[in-house]
Amino acid sequence: MTLDARSPARVFLSQQPWFASLDGGMRQTLIDAMLMQRAGRGELLIRRGTPVDAWWAVLSGMAKLQTEGPDGRVSAFLGVLAGDWFGEGTVLNGGLWRYDVVALRDTTLIGLPLPHFQTLYRTSLPFNHHLIQRLNLRLGQAMTAIEAGRLRSPEERVAQYLTMFCGSGVRKITLSQEDLGHLAGLSRQTTNRVLKAFEANGWISLEFSRVDVLQPEALETLLNDRG
Repeated sequence: MTLDARSPARVFLSQQPWFASLDGGMRQTLIDAMLMQRAGRGELLIRRGTPVDAWWAVLSGMAKLQTEGPDGRVSAFLGVLAGDWFGEGTVLNGGLWRYDVVALRDTTLIGLPLPHFQTLYRTSLPFNHHLIQRLNLRLGQAMTAIEAGRLRSPEERVAQYLTMFCGSGVRKITLSQEDLGHLAGLSRQTTNRVLKAFEANGWISLEFSRVDVLQPEALETLLNDRG
């Protein structure tokens, strides 16, 4: 079925830097093939151990990638905002998803089916350039996470994630303190203490399950001064 010009798949794909380089037939094939998946806040979008069937992006909402240890403790290691892809390394390797993907609010994923991903990987240079940029971004995020876990204070860890959201154009962050703590590797109590201090400084304001960033430059200064 051909989707109209306002369809979510057409709009989303038209924003991808590699899409315009494809011929018209391939563009329409991808638009028709895109997958959608929806979940409410706290629900699983992708379960660890399920086969990789697509390269997914967040179309709307927000998701987190997390793993659960043998003791039941959950470790979230990446928050994914609307418009962002995730899991490119896993899709390239194939096999099974190695983590759960959980909706942090009502969330819709859009997916490029694996066979089409593989076709673009074999035939499209702009698509491969984009993949390399994504993998380089993930490497930088991994190094930052390692540094944060070993060297940075709780204040810097929270500031790091808040500035990440701001860098994506989001100033009103709908996220519980528990979820923010999971992303930063901190307890809810420590996260609350840090956020209260930031609020007292006038850098943020706190609402129920929401953080409004008022002075992102102050958070960036905190990171740069101690970095």
